[in-house]
Amino acid sequence: MELTESTLAILMFGSVFIVLLSGYPVALALGGTALGFAALGSSLELFDNDFLGALPNRIYGIMRNETLIAVPLFVFMGVVLEKAKIAESLLETMSQLFGSLRGGLGISVTLVGMLMAASTGIVGATVVTMGLLSLPTMLRHKYDPAIAAGTICASGTLGQIIPPSIVLVLLGDVLSSAYQQAQLNMGIFAPESISVGDLFAGAVIPGLLLVACYLVYLFIVAWIQPEKMPAPPHDQSNQKPPLKKLLSQLLPPLGLIISVLGSILGGIATPTEAAAVGATGALLLALSRKALTLKLLREVTQNTTQVTSMVFLILIGASLFSLVFRGFEGDELITELLSDLPGGTFGAMLIVMLVMFLLGFVLDFIEITFVIVPIVGPVLLAMGLDPVWLGIMIALNLQTSFLTPPFGFALFYLRGVAPPEVSTLQIYKGVMPFIAIQVAMLGLLAMYPGMATWLPGLIYP
Repeated sequence: MELTESTLAILMFGSVFIVLLSGYPVALALGGTALGFAALGSSLELFDNDFLGALPNRIYGIMRNETLIAVPLFVFMGVVLEKAKIAESLLETMSQLFGSLRGGLGISVTLVGMLMAASTGIVGATVVTMGLLSLPTMLRHKYDPAIAAGTICASGTLGQIIPPSIVLVLLGDVLSSAYQQAQLNMGIFAPESISVGDLFAGAVIPGLLLVACYLVYLFIVAWIQPEKMPAPPHDQSNQKPPLKKLLSQLLPPLGLIISVLGSILGGIATPTEAAAVGATGALLLALSRKALTLKLLREVTQNTTQVTSMVFLILIGASLFSLVFRGFEGDELITELLSDLPGGTFGAMLIVMLVMFLLGFVLDFIEITFVIVPIVGPVLLAMGLDPVWLGIMIALNLQTSFLTPPFGFALFYLRGVAPPEVSTLQIYKGVMPFIAIQVAMLGLLAMYPGMATWLPGLIYP
């Protein structure tokens, strides 16, 4: 077989997934594979080394990107709220509020999951926290293990779509570049742009509608099959918390969420500035709960540094991979492939969503965002797709992938903290109805793009 630029591009793309599946660190796998194929291509005179000369400018651009400063700030906010046990107190209060109702615990877990998603935006942290706090309580109240596990996994993955989601921050930055590149390729030399704020606004309606669908499903199960989600006996049911306690537990986190999202959606602050408000507010909230200690600050700082370093190292590796892939004319190959698919734009979008869904089994959202979206994004956007709608579709698709057996990340997170009496099969069974809801939401959003584009158009005309 004769080696050509296109052949090497395909081989490089396949090789990086083999290296990733071997367990090698993602950032090093991306960068190392790219450098190896660049050396091979250069020796065969199929790769121009000048492409590598653009890497320092790429790295400098990452360092100067103000949007990406929001990442460590939002991570810091989420870790503070997790370490300060805000979720624990929220769940306790919600359980007392709804605990006497049939299915009340499931409703509480979903609502707290929504609030934690809007506060942290970190899927793994939310699923683990909710699993540790609520799963034993739900089992003790005779909840069906499958229903309990499915509710926790589904509510924990809401951090993918409900702002301020780290996924949307990263997608916003990548899609903005892809959208500008698509317009330049189309001969538009004064390209428009999109912001993280656009994606945040676009995610509000689909995110809230998804939560509403979860709650409707839980209501239906509690009504039709009460034995799976029983109300506690009258003498064991928790008394409703006093109004003062209820307000003291709910208002501060809600105030923090409103201040962060409201400042972005209202045009008062950029996402980076709002993230700084959120980080400061989380510290004040921890201080008011007398949970802010030197030990907590040390743990929060270490965790934030680890997550941030991972994100930016992957971004640098992905930038190198993208440069080498373009050096092999891989972007032209992808353009031809998607353009020649039957069904036109619909067919191309369907294939990309399917590929991303499958990749979500083995790759985290960070790798998919930095590696796949820059390659396929310009092609799809040049076909006339709305960038905000595309971003929300990708986020919802990845959320569905993270829920789907047998490789969904949320399932692994919960399996790691679930008691032995909850089987893996029960976890898989429990998430199936929520996966159906997710797929239905994806179909609804595909048929009615205005669900994602109406609010950004209203706020940012």
